[in-house]
Amino acid sequence: MNYEDLLNKGIKELPEKSENVERFEIPKVKGLIEGNKTIITNFLQIASIFNRDPLHLMKFLLRELATPGSLDGSRLIIGRKISSIQINEKIVLYAKTFVLCKECGKPDTQLLKEDRISVLRCTACGTRQTIKAKI
Repeated sequence: MNYEDLLNKGIKELPEKSENVERFEIPKVKGLIEGNKTIITNFLQIASIFNRDPLHLMKFLLRELATPGSLDGSRLIIGRKISSIQINEKIVLYAKTFVLCKECGKPDTQLLKEDRISVLRCTACGTRQTIKAKI
């Protein structure tokens, strides 16, 4: 067999679809509704995956959802009934604003305060971006 025959054979044996697996996936909330309250049971795990302060994430979520809430151990208790779809949308917004690098899209970032300005510094590509959203 010559090179072109081997190449054609290799192309024919390639799978139809390749699976693209990312090393970072935005986590989904797990929780329950208890009376008039929504309880997120994996809140600290989400903050840990994002490598962010749980209080920062909590302030963001409570402000975006326009509701009171508090931390109770590893759970976030939200003061009204909210669907998991709404909470997941806000978690994705948080990740896009405060976690993922705008340049390379990687989650290897640090949230820094310089004077009164929040800066997102990417440890993967070195980019520094100011964050306009306030918490």
